[in-house]
Amino acid sequence: MLKITIHSEAQLMRIELEGRLTGPWVRELDRCWKAVAAAPHGEILVNLSEVPFIDDDGKMLLSRMWREGARLHAVGCLTKCIVEEITKEG
Repeated sequence: MLKITIHSEAQLMRIELEGRLTGPWVRELDRCWKAVAAAPHGEILVNLSEVPFIDDDGKMLLSRMWREGARLHAVGCLTKCIVEEITKEG
């Protein structure tokens, strides 16, 4: 299960994720990402602090989100490693 919460602030949109980024939840996050990215905003921050696992499809989506301007924030060892790998690709 994945909980997606979107917070809109003055110059920042925060996408808070809680749970596993796998399977159908990747498609749901992609749908939310498209809506957020299409809206006028400043910076977009994707908070992965509460995400313990990301599958290959989730990693591909996060990589695309990063290339399209999202900033990724992670704290756990595995998630941090994935974010570092994504941000070094670009």
